[in-house]
Amino acid sequence: MHEAVQDYYGKQLQTSDDLKTSACCDASALPAWLKPLLAKVHPEVLSRYYGCGLVCPPRLEGCRVLDLGSGSGRDVYALAQLVGKTGEVVGVDMTPEQLAVAEKYRAHHAEQFGYANVRFLEGYIEKLDELGLEPGSFDVIVSNCVVNLSPDKDAVLRGVHRLLKKGGEFYFSDVYADRRVPDAVRNDPVLYGECLGGALYWNDFIRLAQRHGFADPRLVEDRPLDITDPKLAPRVGNLKFFSATYRLFKLDNLETACEDYGQAVIYRGSIPDHPDAFTLDKHHRIETGRVFPVCGNTWRMLQDTRFAAHFEFIGDFGRHYGLFEGCGAAIPFDAKTGTEASCACC
Repeated sequence: MHEAVQDYYGKQLQTSDDLKTSACCDASALPAWLKPLLAKVHPEVLSRYYGCGLVCPPRLEGCRVLDLGSGSGRDVYALAQLVGKTGEVVGVDMTPEQLAVAEKYRAHHAEQFGYANVRFLEGYIEKLDELGLEPGSFDVIVSNCVVNLSPDKDAVLRGVHRLLKKGGEFYFSDVYADRRVPDAVRNDPVLYGECLGGALYWNDFIRLAQRHGFADPRLVEDRPLDITDPKLAPRVGNLKFFSATYRLFKLDNLETACEDYGQAVIYRGSIPDHPDAFTLDKHHRIETGRVFPVCGNTWRMLQDTRFAAHFEFIGDFGRHYGLFEGCGAAIPFDAKTGTEASCACC
């Protein structure tokens, strides 16, 4: 599979127009604050972009960031501007042709930005421990439509957890399926190269993340993918695919459910480019200045990470009120009492 992916992205695809799905993001849909950053990225780097989401989380100034499967470097060079001259971005990719493009314009971008804070490494994202990267040394790790291409996703998540600092996060976009992908699709080299064959069933991904220490994966955004090649579409049958962005925090004491401790936060509106609201995930858009009730996990994701200075925190973990209302779970027991309740055993 490594050889097939290297051939597909190194030789068969020359620009993002060669893709056979709608994986690449629509440039017109980019947030306003991101467009001027991409305007400084060299056109050849942009033309060889094969991502499926946006992997520029907020509040990165001074951070050390790792990009898994960095390709020609589009996301690396965007992130380089967000971390600034006191931060660093490291890109890892296994495809020599893609890395050659990224390296070709490294000096060009340093001149554009006014500082050099980027480097690229050739290697496999399943073997991050072989690249000389120090454990616990990255604030944020990102990846854009690459994890699905890995034949050993356990090794990827294991390596990510090892390299993240405590309180760090894995913020990444990838392709997921609405059910487990059958062998006929998984073993098709074109479908695999198009990020469909290696896509995880979404619920298997949740289990994978939890198995490697990320107890509460948070979905940030998602959209359905269309297979734009009419010859390719029949080969996937009834499978449905989605591009989705998740954030996984490396935090101790996260629980597998949203537990209510009577806590709340107030966003100060102080994160650059996010003056009116902060979006933690698809269900948590926290408006500036407004008291926002949160579960214990959300509290930790804000208080024990790089976001802490941008929030006021109300409450503690001194009293528990059960499951947080509206978080997709409920008490499983029958609420009826007395003679109304059935006494039959199952």
